[in-house]
Amino acid sequence: MKRDSVLSLIGIAKKAGKVASGEFQTEQAVKSGKAGLVVVSEEASENTKKKFRNMCDFYRTPVYIYGGKEQLGAAIGCEFRASLAVTDEGLSRSIEKNLKCKGREE
Repeated sequence: MKRDSVLSLIGIAKKAGKVASGEFQTEQAVKSGKAGLVVVSEEASENTKKKFRNMCDFYRTPVYIYGGKEQLGAAIGCEFRASLAVTDEGLSRSIEKNLKCKGREE
């Protein structure tokens, strides 16, 4: 299995202290304008996905539905996570670029 560049970059962001994870922290990061990018797990409830899509649309923050809860959690050293925000502009752009490439592959 090829190493997942998106999850690797999320891990780097976490090590740099640039990740807000969990529903509450992700929401705070978006509303405070700190989130450069939001990632919501494919396994999150439809309600959660809709909530973050609407919120990110309102605050003009890119949002992507990507990966399983365990994958996202493992990337940041947690058991599982349904949502996270990357608060570093450069890392957010790199992750978004990788997400857009993956979107074209599928």
